Amino acid sequence: MLLKIRTVGDPVLRQVARSLSPEEIRSAEIQSLILHMRDTMRDTPGVGLAAPQIGESIQLTVIEDKAEYQKTLTEGELKERERVPVDFHVLFNPVIELLSPVEVSFFEGCLSIPGLMAKVPRTRSVRVTYLDEHADSHTIEAHGWYARILQHEIDHLSGTLYIDHMQSATFTTIEHHQRQIKNNKPS
Repeated sequence: MLLKIRTVGDPVLRQVARSLSPEEIRSAEIQSLILHMRDTMRDTPGVGLAAPQIGESIQLTVIEDKAEYQKTLTEGELKERERVPVDFHVLFNPVIELLSPVEVSFFEGCLSIPGLMAKVPRTRSVRVTYLDEHADSHTIEAHGWYARILQHEIDHLSGTLYIDHMQSATFTTIEHHQRQIKNNKPS
């Protein structure tokens, strides 16, 4: 079942989401929600989806950056972004630690702000401690684009959107951005 994605202006996107207990995480209701969120994320397609984006103010996000999503990028762009495929996984109650200065800016979009994007400065490296779908504890050290995805999705759990961090002069429609890229590429 595909879920309705909430868009900017919906109050749920600005709330601090509540943590879940291990018992709640393992419940049939939450296990079903994980599958629906995965299907919704893949259908859009997106690389992450946080529970507030589907109207649930809980500390849950799903992430997956498939190789097929990266096919339109050149080898140089992949290297510049430090972007590699990331398998599907689930994070409950994530706690993020920034491991490097906020120094890297790339364009980001958001399923809750359709059709728009902007450059957002982020840190290159993070450490995230979280519970998985079995309520087992894990720690990830992520770099590059994966670190960016984690920061973006975990921001959602604290009621923060990329527009709160963006370089406002770069705010644009996806259409204008793609046209700009096309016009600036050598033939």
